[in-house]
Amino acid sequence: MKAAVVTGAGKVPVYAEFEMPVAKAGEELIQVRAAALTNLTKGRASGQHYSASGVFPAVAGTDGVGVTEAGRRVYFAMPEAPFGSLAEFCPISVRRCVEIPESVDDVTAAAIANPGMSAWAALIERAHLVAGETVLVNGATGTAGRVAVQLAKYLGAGKVIVAGRNAAELEELKAIGADVVVPFALQDASGVDEFEEALKPVLEAGIDVVVDYLWGASARAILLALAKTIDDHAVRFVQVGSAGGEGSIDLPAAVLRSSAINLMGSGVGSVSREALVGSIRKVFEAVGPAGLVVDTRVVPLSDVEEVWETAGTKPRVVFVVG
Repeated sequence: MKAAVVTGAGKVPVYAEFEMPVAKAGEELIQVRAAALTNLTKGRASGQHYSASGVFPAVAGTDGVGVTEAGRRVYFAMPEAPFGSLAEFCPISVRRCVEIPESVDDVTAAAIANPGMSAWAALIERAHLVAGETVLVNGATGTAGRVAVQLAKYLGAGKVIVAGRNAAELEELKAIGADVVVPFALQDASGVDEFEEALKPVLEAGIDVVVDYLWGASARAILLALAKTIDDHAVRFVQVGSAGGEGSIDLPAAVLRSSAINLMGSGVGSVSREALVGSIRKVFEAVGPAGLVVDTRVVPLSDVEEVWETAGTKPRVVFVVG
């Protein structure tokens, strides 16, 4: 079968032949129709993501949309190495399949599932968002951040605060549910300090949940601002991704001792696979009622080498197979 094959750590996948998979007991053999190019897919393929198997050669791709041998149209996620979703066929556990409503097309399902899952899991499985609460989304202009803004509003957030680098794009988010915009420029220490100061009056007005897609300097500024403003009010800080490019931060211990910040992560491992699958099911049900939209660029799988480096950018690349 044709597939996007990774031959070694850090190498760009090539469109080539790969062994035809055979479904084992408890698995479905999916004929793949569409699969999105995400940071998770790229990170696992490179071997840099914590959940990467390190098996090579292997097919890239962590999730996709396809049809079972029985004709069911499903979204599937987290296939076992060496197989992946960027291929004509993919074996997958039946427990990792979610039927797709007829109202959601293949490309939309492939594009919305991963960012929708991460946002839903962060807001519901980890933060346990309650209607009326205030949510801050850090990194709100990215694909996942935009979906988080829409879902927070759909799930009943009373106020949604958005933070990010691009002030103009942050303003655009008001059309999909953002209420307060806090842009930042973090090129130097003064920019970080300015962001922290800009946050203080916003946070003093009330904050319950932070969903962080960036980590790094912006997350540190938010944590410091929280410690100086929230007193004994418990705030759930949910760390989802490191799109800011920094895997660690220097966080004073006093920040956690002197405040009621509940610092937690959300992802594969901190949320069960069953809960992640359930999150995707809920997101598909919300596509229409919540008006969920992801800007997409549809390309054939044979173009994988040309577009591989665009993972995480807008519009989201969705590969179509066949």
